[in-house]
Amino acid sequence: MCISEFKNQGNSMLCNWWLWWFAGGRCGLSQLQDVCWYHASGLGADWRLIIYKRLIGQTLTFVTQIMSSSPFKLRNLPKRTPKPRQDGITMVMDKGLSTREAEDFIEMCEPYTDIVKLGFGTSVVSANLERKLAMYREAGLPTYFGGTLFEAYIIRKQFDEYLRVLERFGMEYAEVSDGSLEMPHDKKCEFIQLLSKYVTVISEVGSKDAEKIIPPYKWIELMKKELQAGVWKVIAEARESGNVGIFRGTGEVRSGLVDEILTQIPMDKIIWETPQKGQQVYFIKLLGANANLGNIAPNEVIPLETLRLGLRGDTFYTFLKHQSIKY
Repeated sequence: MCISEFKNQGNSMLCNWWLWWFAGGRCGLSQLQDVCWYHASGLGADWRLIIYKRLIGQTLTFVTQIMSSSPFKLRNLPKRTPKPRQDGITMVMDKGLSTREAEDFIEMCEPYTDIVKLGFGTSVVSANLERKLAMYREAGLPTYFGGTLFEAYIIRKQFDEYLRVLERFGMEYAEVSDGSLEMPHDKKCEFIQLLSKYVTVISEVGSKDAEKIIPPYKWIELMKKELQAGVWKVIAEARESGNVGIFRGTGEVRSGLVDEILTQIPMDKIIWETPQKGQQVYFIKLLGANANLGNIAPNEVIPLETLRLGLRGDTFYTFLKHQSIKY
């Protein structure tokens, strides 16, 4: 979409020169947000916030359109599902980005990111947390606290306090896990059911203990029960290192386990934790461009998207199977 087409939209805010500066990389997201806030001034506090959110949302949508109107016209790229996605999800792990780093991340990676996990207990010790959460929210990126933080509250018998924390920060998603904490599975499902009354719940199956091997039938049983309890997606554990759970200590995929899980659990219901490139390649080749992948480092989102599209050597021929591969 060209600039003249944007001007024909009739929205003066979207036609101001700040938008063109942002699209051209000459101003940051925070400056653009300030402009949106200014344009919403003169209204009552409640309406100002509503208008502000609408303006920044519209602006980001149009900026995404600018950026996605690519001059690179390649045929036969795999079709990526549009946001908001149910499959093809990229879950990013934020292990303590500053607000400035989060701004840069949003500018480059928002179109390819579906949800951001604030890893393990990093939220407790992160400065400017509210400001960063607001930035993600305004960019249309859902966030949630890592499951280890949930477990830290549970082992201290502070579930009610955990609920207050979710409310305090306006969280719309929560993760229920038992990777570090030994918990009866019925109790875990009870927490899922309770939390589902307030937020969208994501659960995690698998242990963070490399010595604890869960047989395939048990993975399937646990996943089924958690989906029945009300989770939106179930995460297959691998940690941020990618060497436990569905992977061996070397990082190699436990392919037999994965195959058995997929015979019983729909692929769109699982997010596979794949922090390593080789693991991402495995699941893209197995499940296609729209595999649900998680624990992606912020600086790996763009490289992952190229893997999904066959624009990196590892998947270069993956989506060209029905065409001649000879030059």
